Amino acid sequence: MSADSDDNESGGAAAEGTAARNEVLIVGRVSGQPELRELPSGDRIVAWRVVVDRPVRRPPEGVRTASIDTFDCVAWTARLRRSALALVEGDTVEVEAALRRRFWRAGGATASRYELEVLGVRRLRRPRRPARPARPA
Repeated sequence: MSADSDDNESGGAAAEGTAARNEVLIVGRVSGQPELRELPSGDRIVAWRVVVDRPVRRPPEGVRTASIDTFDCVAWTARLRRSALALVEGDTVEVEAALRRRFWRAGGATASRYELEVLGVRRLRRPRRPARPARPA
């Protein structure tokens, strides 16, 4: 790479004054019921999963691919916890978030996982409930 290149090895565009960004926007279905958890620190969070259908593409013959992506979502603020707890399985939601990697110790080893730290959540559609059967006369 030459010294006069548009991107440099020390950070590319972010090093040249463009603000770095960690923004995620997904639209998908709530999978399971959101769950209120208390962490060992005493912090309370609401955790849930959002399932997003992948676009249909024909994979190479003999190759199986997943047809969905699943995202673990976490709400930390009181307002977002309330909003998340109002969601039900099957709701279609829009989630604005930042991608975070969490680390912890488990069995003497360090473990990690990625999750979406929710900055905003909006229900777009609630699943239709089956019609109630008619009562006998």
